[in-house]
Amino acid sequence: MTLDHLVREPAGEPDGALILNHGRGTDEHDLHSLLELLDPDRRLLGITPGAPLTNIPPGGRHWYRVPRVGFPDPETFDHSYGLLSGFIDQTLEARAISWERTVIGGFSMGAVMSYAVGLGEGRPSPAGILALSGFIPTVEGWRAELEGRQGLPVLIHHGQQDALIEVGFGRAANETLKRGGLEVTYLETDAGHWVPPELLGEFADFVARTVPSARK
Repeated sequence: MTLDHLVREPAGEPDGALILNHGRGTDEHDLHSLLELLDPDRRLLGITPGAPLTNIPPGGRHWYRVPRVGFPDPETFDHSYGLLSGFIDQTLEARAISWERTVIGGFSMGAVMSYAVGLGEGRPSPAGILALSGFIPTVEGWRAELEGRQGLPVLIHHGQQDALIEVGFGRAANETLKRGGLEVTYLETDAGHWVPPELLGEFADFVARTVPSARK
């Protein structure tokens, strides 16, 4: 089971992994440069998967069809969810990296898929989730399993001026996860639907403390 993807190798034996999932209509190249910014010491294996759907207007890659924001199309979502979960599971196993030392994150649609893989029923818990301008999906056949994930670190950013996925989705995710006992850092800025450059240092700090160095 595989997806088109890019890999950034660690400088040595990896302390863990960092997986970043792109947003709607882009591809695996879109967030690849963020791997260097979020893990400048190259402690982690970096992976940017490409979504499997390529026949949806206006082009680029997509993780699912969007009949309504917040509510992915069940068929395409389920297809991508299975492919992404299987691809990451197999890749981590092949590199002898556990989910407990893996941060999964993404932007927009990629944040949705990161929530899905990181919180899905029966899924292993990651080291942390980095969710930028996304939402916890409401979709038939999937639910967030928060039981047993108390203390799981999650960093959420959402822009107040986001015209594509309005800020209420970020606020709702924050409240849901906090009620479930997860350790949520919620950042809200006046940004639109983009990753604010001024927060990259904070995102890098989150990755560093979530997957600490195994070296002595």
